[in-house]
Amino acid sequence: MKTLSAREAKNRFGYLIDTARQEPVSVEKHGRPVVVVLSIEDYLRLTNGASDQSVGESG
Repeated sequence: MKTLSAREAKNRFGYLIDTARQEPVSVEKHGRPVVVVLSIEDYLRLTNGASDQSVGESG
């Protein structure tokens, strides 16, 4: 799993998305992991395809 700082994730958002489509990415804040970004396919696999109305919605 790749790791990015929160600053790197913000400044390189396109890279974060591209990388997360290949493998989960851990995002750290103050040197501590706070979130993991993963592809929608991985998310659906982990949730057994459970329906979540917030997935894919914007704004």
